[in-house]
Amino acid sequence: MKKVICIMGPTASGKTGLSIKLAKALNGEVINGDSVQIYQELNIGSAKIKQDEQEGIKHHLLSINPLAKPYTVYNFQQDVRNLLNKIDVPMIVGGSGLYIKSALYNYEFEAYDEAFVDVSHEEKVEAIKLKDPTLDIDFSNVRRVNSAYKQILAGSKRSEKIKKDEALYDIFLIYLDIDRTVLKERLKYRLDQMIEEGFIDEVKGLMDYELNIIGYREIKSYLLGQVSLEEAKEKIIQVSMRFAKKQKTWFKNQMKPNIYDALSPTLFLDVLNDVKTFLEKT
Repeated sequence: MKKVICIMGPTASGKTGLSIKLAKALNGEVINGDSVQIYQELNIGSAKIKQDEQEGIKHHLLSINPLAKPYTVYNFQQDVRNLLNKIDVPMIVGGSGLYIKSALYNYEFEAYDEAFVDVSHEEKVEAIKLKDPTLDIDFSNVRRVNSAYKQILAGSKRSEKIKKDEALYDIFLIYLDIDRTVLKERLKYRLDQMIEEGFIDEVKGLMDYELNIIGYREIKSYLLGQVSLEEAKEKIIQVSMRFAKKQKTWFKNQMKPNIYDALSPTLFLDVLNDVKTFLEKT
């Protein structure tokens, strides 16, 4: 089974710095695991690593898609799995939990099939309950009902599918936990840096887009005159802190990672030793 290293955690927890050190020590390559950094136009506000900061380490899935073109979790899943087949020591680094899990675990996505337009939702539900009575899904969810209905037509049952919590790879999951007081100060410092680097001008050039993204959304509100710059900055920090709390809960419950103190002076050596042990296991 292919071995994959994954570094997760909130923004400003030190994922990027750790990933560069690890990649150098292990001759690894980094795969971006941040859903925002995929887009070409979102650079400053997404804290995207700059070329000179990559220190010669090969990075994948950064700035690969224009905002005007949809890029789904399914696209990410397929792109990552293709890369995992080609990279000797792959390292997925980011905080987009669903994206990362979809690539590494048995998540399956199915597009809506136009062949079913003549069958009502209620008829599909009835057929599913008849043919697959033990299936427990939200029958108000159109996508899930369509998926289950497709499988019935194919002669199989969705209830018999392998659970999506089954890993498809041998994964070493690293979660960087960080004191919330320190995280808040880091977020404030990073935001000030972003504004100095031109974050407001970046958002100004993207006003035609919806931008429902932390940071971009609040700066757009400022540019529209809805809030002051200080109010926008305060809101960004508040939302980022709430999101970090949710992220931690999600990762711990969904992926059960190895948790490391992001502020530990021996963090790199601790992680390196554990990862080396993981890679050496057959």
